[in-house]
Amino acid sequence: MARDYPARCPVGHTWLAAAAILLAAQGILAQKVKVDEELEAYPTESVDLHCQFVDSRGLTKLTQVSWIWEPADGQRDNIAVYHPTYGQSFPNLAFKDRVVFLYNSLENPSIRISSLRMSDAGRYTCEYATYPSGNEQGTTSLIMLAKPKNSANVVTVQAGPKSVVVARCEAADGKPAASISWMATLNGNHSTSTTGGPDGTVTVRSEYRLVPTPADDGKEVICKVDQRTQERPWVYAVKLSVEYPPSVSIEGYDNNWYVGRSGAVLHCRANGNPAPTIITWTMASGPLPETVEVNGDKLTVRKVDDAVNTTFICEAKNKHGASRQQITTVVIEEKRQLIQGPPTGAVIGGILGALIFIGLIAGIVFFIRKHREDGEGPPKHKPPPPVKASSSTEMLNKPSEPPTATETAPLSPGEVYYEPTGGEPVTSLDDETSGALNGGAPPVLDNSVKYDNVNELKDHAADSHHGNGLESSNREAPAANISRGESFVSPAMYV
Repeated sequence: MARDYPARCPVGHTWLAAAAILLAAQGILAQKVKVDEELEAYPTESVDLHCQFVDSRGLTKLTQVSWIWEPADGQRDNIAVYHPTYGQSFPNLAFKDRVVFLYNSLENPSIRISSLRMSDAGRYTCEYATYPSGNEQGTTSLIMLAKPKNSANVVTVQAGPKSVVVARCEAADGKPAASISWMATLNGNHSTSTTGGPDGTVTVRSEYRLVPTPADDGKEVICKVDQRTQERPWVYAVKLSVEYPPSVSIEGYDNNWYVGRSGAVLHCRANGNPAPTIITWTMASGPLPETVEVNGDKLTVRKVDDAVNTTFICEAKNKHGASRQQITTVVIEEKRQLIQGPPTGAVIGGILGALIFIGLIAGIVFFIRKHREDGEGPPKHKPPPPVKASSSTEMLNKPSEPPTATETAPLSPGEVYYEPTGGEPVTSLDDETSGALNGGAPPVLDNSVKYDNVNELKDHAADSHHGNGLESSNREAPAANISRGESFVSPAMYV
């Protein structure tokens, strides 16, 4: 038993597979009538419904062929019949003169339907009466398409607090049904409804709603229609029309109405929807004087005088109401000279230029003061403390030594050099703080070089004048510090 079971199982599966293949082959062989599965067409056009009988073995005898129209489930109407002996027949009056056989043949009984209508949509069956297999058939579904008639229009409304329809869009008699959308920057919304036609078409309507304000007048909303039969979406812009009472403003007064001025003009600017048709000018103080001329929204004062020193009133009206505005004019004795201020850019540029100029002046002043302070300040080289000098006898008897560098103020051009030959009384040679040494003479520079004679001292002073670079040229040369009772030679003195 265990050995037999595996042997029988493959045999059972083989029989099932063979049966399925046989049934499929019989189904394929049974489909002997070749037709189009589905066709699309438009009203007023024509369509060809193809049908052909396929008999590879030639064992089937064709007796008659008929075209049956099924507009709805359960409804069958013959619209065309062909018999090889009796010829063609068109029993349905709805297709009379609109249906013809393309070929006068049982093997290919294709037909053409002209002047199509939307009501022609449905199932069309090509049915053969054969012997010995009986009836053979094939079915084609005819889909009728209709391009919608698109339109959009504005709905004129009055500004108010309630949401109302301000625009409509419609896609009429289309098949299949169209879809409508709106594109707008306004804070509105829309609603859509559909209505079916007797011929299978559909009409789609959409309304755009808004709480209208005067600011919405003239703005656009766009209706967009998408439908299968259109190559691209249909788009239409609708400009809103919101009506409102007028608003008024007065222009032209320049605050310079002086006595004797001619041609002073005021304009009454009235804005409204619809445009104001009535504009009137009045004065608060009474009727308009003879010097005032009114032409629509324009008021002209031919010659200004005290009579127009008043308040003018402009009033505008339309079918939704009226609005007014007033302006008080002041008449002055003399003409004012109106000076136009400089442009903002020029003012800013002038300010920046002034700041730069002030900065330059401040820099120059600071530089000059700094230079003067550096030139008039104390000497940069501090002189050494004075030292006592030896007697003149020692100086004369001392052998000459090569001169060394000393700090000696140079002579300025035009200054005279004096060499004193006699001694001056000295009150206190040791006290450096009790007045000038050597009878009130200023303290001397530290001069460690000793000269044997007066000529060497002169030569050294001349060399110092040409080679030394002290800053103060007007400073007097200090005298030598010499002990009381000693003979000395005074150093060079500058005047």
